[in-house]
Amino acid sequence: MKRRIKIWVDADACPVVIKEILFRAAQRTRLETILVANRLLRVPPSPYIRALQVPGGFDVADNRIVQDLQPGDLVITADIPLAAQVIAKGGHALNPRGEFYSTANIQERLAMRNFMEELRGSGVDISGPAAFSQSDRQAFAAELDRFLHRHSDSSTSPLREQSSGEPE
Repeated sequence: MKRRIKIWVDADACPVVIKEILFRAAQRTRLETILVANRLLRVPPSPYIRALQVPGGFDVADNRIVQDLQPGDLVITADIPLAAQVIAKGGHALNPRGEFYSTANIQERLAMRNFMEELRGSGVDISGPAAFSQSDRQAFAAELDRFLHRHSDSSTSPLREQSSGEPE
């Protein structure tokens, strides 16, 4: 029997609206969804949703996700180094703005992230990402639906068929 995928959420910085989308998706698809954070999180009562609190510290939540995920699992994160580790382990990584990280784009994303960190470290004032928008929320929901349609039991995932930039 084929193992069902799990959804892992790098939850410390995940927007609330993204968590709400994930909660509905977990209920609809009956996929285990685990929110990992170094603080206590509230999640709705559900056999498919759980919060996992890890000790505080640099990359503790990220390391726990990488340790526990299996090939094929989906990780929701905006953390590019975490996404690179997920991809290296055979998982899928989707950021909260609806963009999949892949073997084709992760090295470029890491290089850009490192370059921006260098600039900030040398005193250059670099603005952060744009505010999270309604179109970001919609893009995330659409990519999540496409992924779940491709990777879930068709009997538990009544999602529409659409093309996507998500890697196979």
